[in-house]
Amino acid sequence: MEMPVNFDHPYDVLVVGGGNAALCAAIAARRAGARVAILEKAPRFYRGGNTRHTRNMRCAHDTATETLSGPYTEEEFFDDLMRVTQGQTNQPLARMMIRKSKDMLNWITEQGVRFQPSLGGTLSLGRTNSFFLGGGRSMLNALYRTAEKLGVHITYEAEVTDIEMDGSRFVAAQVKTPDVTRRLAARSLVAAAGGFEANIEWLKEGWGDIADNFLIRGTPYNRGTLLRTLIAKGMKQIGDPTQCHAVAIDARAPKFDGGIITRLDCVVFGIVVNNRCERFYDEGEDIWPKRYAIWGRLVASQPDQIAYIIFDAPSLELFMPSLFPPVTGGTIEELAAKLQLDPAALRTTVETFNAAVQPGEFNDKILDGCHTEGLTPPKTNWARQIRTGPFYAYPVRPGITFTYLGVEVDEEARVQLATGGAAENIWAAGEIMAGNVLGRGYAAGIGMTIGSVFGRLAGEGASHYANR
Repeated sequence: MEMPVNFDHPYDVLVVGGGNAALCAAIAARRAGARVAILEKAPRFYRGGNTRHTRNMRCAHDTATETLSGPYTEEEFFDDLMRVTQGQTNQPLARMMIRKSKDMLNWITEQGVRFQPSLGGTLSLGRTNSFFLGGGRSMLNALYRTAEKLGVHITYEAEVTDIEMDGSRFVAAQVKTPDVTRRLAARSLVAAAGGFEANIEWLKEGWGDIADNFLIRGTPYNRGTLLRTLIAKGMKQIGDPTQCHAVAIDARAPKFDGGIITRLDCVVFGIVVNNRCERFYDEGEDIWPKRYAIWGRLVASQPDQIAYIIFDAPSLELFMPSLFPPVTGGTIEELAAKLQLDPAALRTTVETFNAAVQPGEFNDKILDGCHTEGLTPPKTNWARQIRTGPFYAYPVRPGITFTYLGVEVDEEARVQLATGGAAENIWAAGEIMAGNVLGRGYAAGIGMTIGSVFGRLAGEGASHYANR
């Protein structure tokens, strides 16, 4: 049974946010004996931030399981993280997270979340990532049911606009609801309110006016209000305001909340050109789950922040389709005209690419070595000539999932002060502190790992502090 927050009595643990990290923190704190409140800025229907749109999480494990096709060691996970971040990670913190992720699949299952059998196909994640049965919303609903059964109090449309501090100690939150602004006291605070990706003006502080052309894959409610407040109250900032999880999504997607169904997984099967019909990056650099999150940033650097994935008939059914159908043309010139591109320029780019493709045995399940020669930029894997009509294209823009600028934490998920040391009773989990692990880059499912591992740590730490 859902119970609203009682503003007239202090709580042991106040959790701000409503996604995976917040729920893991609230459940862990409640199971440790704390009286817990959750304040979620979004309406109930839109609760959960980006968790609503996720599909899977990445955890280390030593053997195959009912839902995973093989082992994924701590060292392999760490190597993957180092590769995608190019070393820009807090290594001790990352190793701790990976080590604790080994128990997370069991713990999450104990909270009511169910997983489906491992997936095959082009995502290549059957061994490394566990997929939620029913997707992110089903996972989220399971966590909410558990929190409610445990007696966690939850109020929606409740935005924390300020916090009271006594030195380094959190005292109370100022909470804006549709009807009134109220004060809520608590013995400890867990900040799990996400990033600021929906705050276009804040994005423009780092990116400039090109941020106007960004699409926001998730909730319009993640505006970074709590993050701004924490930094203003003396918490230590970490990360670059221009670093984020940014993928190439269908340019026809809505400005906000298009979710995962607008993502395109076909880059590796064709070429990507800008609106001048120029290729600008190696489409076959690595297995897609380790490289898909670089493409938002790549498209952001192109004229007008727009690009086009071009491929032909043999590739049409090699990837999961997007919400929108591809643009189709019987010839390259017809396709170009529909995209409002220069037909002669696109024909030249395709013919130049085709001439550079070397013989090889195409295999979309591995790094197949099918490559180009004498072409800049090269295509180092999955290079096949684009010559069999009909021809297809998807227009893409940068799709921002979440931002990496956040607050610094230690291995207990305690928020650090700008002046040194830790805040007495403030913890953080999820996207609001993801920059500790993700200095740049992304690999599929790591956001959920960060949220669940640090959420559980934060909830346990905040509860122990409150009940000491």
